Amino acid sequence: MTATMPMSSNTIPHAMAGERSTPAGGPGSRRMRAPWADRLFAFAAHSAAWLTLALLAGILVSLVVGAMPAIREYGLSFLWRSEWDPVTNEYGGLVMIYGTLMTSLIALVIAVPVSFGIALFLTELSPNWLKRPLGTAIELLAAIPSIVYGMWGLLVFGPILATYVQQPLQHAFKGVPVLGALFAGPPVGIGLLSAGIILAIMIIPYIASVMRDVFEVTPPMIKESAYGLGATTWEVMRSVVLPYTKTGVVGGIMLGLGRALGETMAVTFVIGNMNQLNSISLFEAANSIASALANEFAEAGEGLHQASLIYLGLVLFFITFVVLSLSKLMLAQLKKGEGKRS
Repeated sequence: MTATMPMSSNTIPHAMAGERSTPAGGPGSRRMRAPWADRLFAFAAHSAAWLTLALLAGILVSLVVGAMPAIREYGLSFLWRSEWDPVTNEYGGLVMIYGTLMTSLIALVIAVPVSFGIALFLTELSPNWLKRPLGTAIELLAAIPSIVYGMWGLLVFGPILATYVQQPLQHAFKGVPVLGALFAGPPVGIGLLSAGIILAIMIIPYIASVMRDVFEVTPPMIKESAYGLGATTWEVMRSVVLPYTKTGVVGGIMLGLGRALGETMAVTFVIGNMNQLNSISLFEAANSIASALANEFAEAGEGLHQASLIYLGLVLFFITFVVLSLSKLMLAQLKKGEGKRS
């Protein structure tokens, strides 16, 4: 028979290897002694989230209440009415809506390819000694105040655009049915194209920074495998990096679009601030929602004029909401497609 040795109390912790005692000063003991800290933190986090939603709802309600006289007067016809005359008390938002959308579209058409080229150069082609200073210089463009962009656009860029771009284009396409009208207008360097280019310069740092960051998270092994198979840099970006990072790229583009839609001072300097829609020319003076609010709200008296301006703010809020919602839906579809392929 085999003798069984009794286990002393000192050998129990060693025998029960699966059980571990909690140190006296460990996280578990702190959590047991102060459960109110977790509850306080959870309450603060929930309060911050609900506060954000409450502020958003408050802004929306205040816009609707302030715009109610104009909504009762014009309804949805305000969106396609082109008259804006405080003297006769007739208002319509078509000119401002068109100017906002056109300048933002021009900005995206210019900024997206340039930002992609910047991100491509910084992640794939730039020497190591140039990456950090060039990336910092591009990010510093976002720190320049918008009014400085506006003054530079009015005093420096506008005359250059009129002399070296608008006048040659007008001479080249004079008499051409559509292109002639597209470049018509007095050569003063202000208008939709000038505002769109200034906006493009302003949003390039945002889009380029996001693209650079998402390009850098692509696993190096995937890119090196493509290079090893003989792919060029462009083929690697098109077939490997962009499919892997397309959700981040779309998010960066939408971030830039949101910045362009709400820009005020830079656009006010160079768009011309004319509340008439006379032609389809890119060089025609126009107006945007943000510029109209900045120029007229301080002098607008109570009544239909002020309500129409608030109605414009409500329309801009709705445009921004639609753009962000579409971007979320697009990102969701992209993620769903990635999940199916994986």
